Amino acid sequence: MDRSSEIREFLRTRRARITPEQAGLTPHAGARRVPGLRREEVAQLAGVSVDYYIRLERGRTHGVSEAVLEAVARALQLDDTERAHLFDLAQLGTGRPRRRRPLAPQRVRPALYRALDALNVPAVVQGRRMDILAANRLGYALFADFESRPHRERNFARFVFLDEAALSLYTDWEKAARDTVAGLRLYAGRHADDPQLTELIGELSLHSDAFRRLWADHDVRAHTTGTKRLHHPLVGDLTLDYVVLAAEDDPEQSLAIYTPEPASASAEALWILASWTSDRATGARTPEQTRNPPG
Repeated sequence: MDRSSEIREFLRTRRARITPEQAGLTPHAGARRVPGLRREEVAQLAGVSVDYYIRLERGRTHGVSEAVLEAVARALQLDDTERAHLFDLAQLGTGRPRRRRPLAPQRVRPALYRALDALNVPAVVQGRRMDILAANRLGYALFADFESRPHRERNFARFVFLDEAALSLYTDWEKAARDTVAGLRLYAGRHADDPQLTELIGELSLHSDAFRRLWADHDVRAHTTGTKRLHHPLVGDLTLDYVVLAAEDDPEQSLAIYTPEPASASAEALWILASWTSDRATGARTPEQTRNPPG
């Protein structure tokens, strides 16, 4: 990934979404040739020269100060996640990608495996590039049986964009797809030199028109809490709240836990799914035979 191009497109798409009125400026008379703010308007808001801002938007970040990046972030009304992404892209103080050691393979600690098994709700451990590192039995049953797939295919972005099952699983697939791309973009800002990321983006771009469209938006988003609305092929509609917890010894490894509202239809459906996954191991009942959870 070309970092200069990434900076250019990120800043261009951020200023395109803000009107002069939203930025507190009086718009110039006559038709505007660009959507959103002009470069000179961003420079005015940030308190820098137009030439300086143009150099920054072209990816020439050598010697750029933290104060200037902060001013540009305020001018473009970036949220905390977008601001951090801008700093990652700018590679503050260098103007060139930092030399990094090769990324070591990620491993799930035995204690985390035990924690997964102890949870009676779906839980998934996700790593770099949205790779699925582990899940409990209910986590696999909720989304996909990643454990049975080749290691290369144990990836959430590949599932969302390349597996037809995802289209029917997500009640709002477009939102799920947009959130997935925004999370992958955030990772890309920190690891643009990751060859496996380059391979993943290339594969998704080649096979998915939707991915190419959403990737071009340059949106970034950190997923820590939220709600998933699913239509599971076995138990029907599910509304699950989720929380994402970072592993203390590996910030790029996170545990996502999905919970239903107590005593809700989703809680009953999840109990049925849990009963079915348990029964699969013993060859017992199917969802149709487990319609009444314990009181």
